[in-house]
Amino acid sequence: MRQKLSVVFMLLLSIILFACQSPDQASSEQANSDSKKAYIENKGSDTLVNLALAWAEEYQLLNPGVQISVTGGGSGTGFAALINGTISIANASRQIKPEEIEAANENGFEPIEFIVADDAIAVIVNPENPVDNLSLEQVSKIYKGEISNWLEVGGEDRPIVKLSRETNSGTHVYFLETVIRLGDKEDRSIFSADTLLLPSSEGIIVEVRDNPNAIGYDGLGYVTENVKMVALSQGANDEYILPSAATVISGNYPISRHLFMYTHGEPKGAELAYLEWILSSGAQEIITELGFVPVISN
Repeated sequence: MRQKLSVVFMLLLSIILFACQSPDQASSEQANSDSKKAYIENKGSDTLVNLALAWAEEYQLLNPGVQISVTGGGSGTGFAALINGTISIANASRQIKPEEIEAANENGFEPIEFIVADDAIAVIVNPENPVDNLSLEQVSKIYKGEISNWLEVGGEDRPIVKLSRETNSGTHVYFLETVIRLGDKEDRSIFSADTLLLPSSEGIIVEVRDNPNAIGYDGLGYVTENVKMVALSQGANDEYILPSAATVISGNYPISRHLFMYTHGEPKGAELAYLEWILSSGAQEIITELGFVPVISN
């Protein structure tokens, strides 16, 4: 009986002490608990942001001791933050530029590149647009302003409204170099001055959906049923190919690319473990579900 009373007394004492604990003590204990977590700051490509968010959510469920912050803003924004040392990992839909590597070297580190997924750039139009096929040369001429009416490419007599991502976007840079300049490093062509620059992939989808005259481009993972993808050919006499995981893997679709993560020097600790998980079979299902293409075989 005395033993039972002693146990009850100790329980009551614990409850009283907990109730008497000050808010400052509780906050301090919570802060100590939070301080034991590993933090990973992840920023950059808007193409990659939804996939990065899905990865972070799943990884944190598997590893409660790790907290991952993911934000977009464009590949250029991610590289700038990495160079300035304010983030751990930069997301990018283009490779890092020589001048960005030089700036990182001046700040005392070498950016390390990881290919984390593959993607296709889909050229999209309004579902009411009768144009189903375009060559890369036609798309190039449209965005340079040399073709300005849908009638010139087999459509109706309507002006073409050109949409693009903003200049800090890796997708913008990739489209400029691969489509508008057709891969010619000596070409200095740029987007026509009347091209409308939009801040997000979702914004391009919405505008194309609502505007029957619009043409845009987006990562395959962002394309919805509200817009129509145009089949593309490498040359005027080549086969027209629609973007898909299968045509990216086969190499038949003419504008596909890698998606990247870059670290502040060789990754260690929580960052290394996170990247190893991303590049393992456990993360591949998420890649496929979001419309991207895995970079490793299951």
